[in-house]
Amino acid sequence: MATPARSTLRTRDVLWADVEDVYSAILAHPFLTGLADGTLPRESFRHYIVQDAHYLRGYARALAVCAAKAPDESGTVMFAEHAAQAIAAERDLHAALMAELGSSPEVAALEPVAPTTQAYVSYLLATGYGGSFAEALGAVLPCYWIYARVGDELLARSSPDPLYARWIAMYGSDEFQAVVDSVLELTDRVGETLSGTERALMRQHFRRTSTYEWMFWDAGYRREVWPV
Repeated sequence: MATPARSTLRTRDVLWADVEDVYSAILAHPFLTGLADGTLPRESFRHYIVQDAHYLRGYARALAVCAAKAPDESGTVMFAEHAAQAIAAERDLHAALMAELGSSPEVAALEPVAPTTQAYVSYLLATGYGGSFAEALGAVLPCYWIYARVGDELLARSSPDPLYARWIAMYGSDEFQAVVDSVLELTDRVGETLSGTERALMRQHFRRTSTYEWMFWDAGYRREVWPV
């Protein structure tokens, strides 16, 4: 009996096929269309930036867990560097953006963590601490990859609003894409070692946190607060 041919699809291809509908919904969301055409209310953008600062502090911890669980030294170094860079981005970019929005990081830090932010970060940390490296990687990957895809998509249009154009330029930059490429290359290498069950779990987490990405922009647009 002939041995079945091994799939030539890379792990990244399988993962992206799972979320093409989510990504289409993200691009169509009024938060992102408003960034591109300049109509997004500044209050919604400010809410998003405040929550993103809260989120990135948690995301950095999730990346540190990935560093600890990485299968080789290069993965450990990469995720440790990315965890530090997430904190730096929160400190530097958000400080500049908050100043233009008439506020400061110190004021923003005192504002409550919104429901979607807390849920998303909690999911990342629970998956990172409780799951395998592949599960943790699947959970953190959408924040890298979807932002790079969104940045590239919006960069072609940019924005008539200079503040929004700056945000788009950062995520649409070659430098950010290079960071994402390094994670995708690791994803493909790890994917080749996974059993069917392990791959299914990775896909499940990738789909879930891709959906959280849509929810995060939606929460920013709605200026989400706790209902009671």
